[in-house]
Amino acid sequence: MAAETKIRMFGAQWCGDCRRTKAQLDALELDYDYIDLEQDVAAAKVAEEISGRKRIPVVVYPDGSHQVEPSNADVEAKLQELELQP
Repeated sequence: MAAETKIRMFGAQWCGDCRRTKAQLDALELDYDYIDLEQDVAAAKVAEEISGRKRIPVVVYPDGSHQVEPSNADVEAKLQELELQP
């Protein structure tokens, strides 16, 4: 499970929901990969393939599930389910 323990978040600085979700993950001091879609344009296609939509943020969890534009409560519930909250 070591290789699959990181959360991946696809987002952009101009996106308010992305900034909110990133701040939540940062506040929890979680180790996650942030993929900036402004810096990595090709990653936008990856995020769209994962979610089936052109909405961000897309948060991908170690169990393979994902959330699109999640609320803070949605993220918190998923982190608790996966026992990832410190």
